[in-house]
Amino acid sequence: MDLDVVNMFVIAGGTLAIPILAFVASFLLWPSALIRIYYWYWRRTLGMQVRYVHHEDYQFCYSFRGRPGHKPSILMLHGFSAHKDMWLSVVKFLPKNLHLVCVDMPGHEGTTRSSLDDLSIDGQVKRIHQFVECLKLNKKPFHLVGTSMGGQVAGVYAAYYPSDVSSLCLVCPAGLQYSTDNQFVQRLKELQDSAAVEKIPLIPSTPEEMSEMLQLCSYVRFKVPQQILQGLVDVRIPHNNFYRKLFLEIVSEKSRYSLHQNMDKIKVPTQIIWGKQDQVLDVSGADMLAKSIANCQVELLENCGHSVVMERPRKTAKLIIDFLASVHNTDNNKKLD
Repeated sequence: MDLDVVNMFVIAGGTLAIPILAFVASFLLWPSALIRIYYWYWRRTLGMQVRYVHHEDYQFCYSFRGRPGHKPSILMLHGFSAHKDMWLSVVKFLPKNLHLVCVDMPGHEGTTRSSLDDLSIDGQVKRIHQFVECLKLNKKPFHLVGTSMGGQVAGVYAAYYPSDVSSLCLVCPAGLQYSTDNQFVQRLKELQDSAAVEKIPLIPSTPEEMSEMLQLCSYVRFKVPQQILQGLVDVRIPHNNFYRKLFLEIVSEKSRYSLHQNMDKIKVPTQIIWGKQDQVLDVSGADMLAKSIANCQVELLENCGHSVVMERPRKTAKLIIDFLASVHNTDNNKKLD
């Protein structure tokens, strides 16, 4: 073989080896960095742009796609200890002509974290209203979507600021009062009684605890490599003290049942989406909401747990699109009558 050809293969092989080795090194040594790159790449691929907006000295971080149009804008509120990028799996299946806004909840990711901030559900609702006004998102009523803690905030928001919201989607929301506690809630109460706040299942600090949390939140059993589990933990550990403080606030007497206390004040068309195998928040909450909200549609998903957005993103997106279409068409028909 000609020496020049051999040299060409050596150079080509070396060129390919460098990015491959860099990827392997990142995966083994800095999995948390790889996870951040992954979200950055996914946002870029889906056309989501990150921006910041300020209310006085308070900063909100959010991502968006599209512009306000004749269809309602969609504001999406994530759950406890998550961030705006958790919605990317659903955004992937939403039409690009919709105006989407995903905000980091108070104290999460790029939104201000202050020791003086009111982390109660009421406090979070007020902060989200400040964000809405900063973006002038309520210039025209918008569709509000929230999951878990974000669903609780979304429901209370719709009760407090009815003129802002055209329709509502609650995905396995927190904040309801059940007649009997499920196994997870019983465990939480035992931890509270023993003051063992370091052992809250939703705040993992080891790869093993992260795996247990994923199993708790998902019906689908994801096979997550150890290095990715380590990366997920590494990303969260610096924030765990904040998560503990927030968790104790939202399960306090002031906040625990705030959605339950306000659900009869929700007057906009509402969609409830819940995983039938939810181990965190019992699916019977869907029936409670349906009985208290006049215009309410319930969708129960088979073989799905608490992490509906991650387990069934395509189905979640379709349900949201179909619900919006039905509400929008109904509104148009009313205008024609």
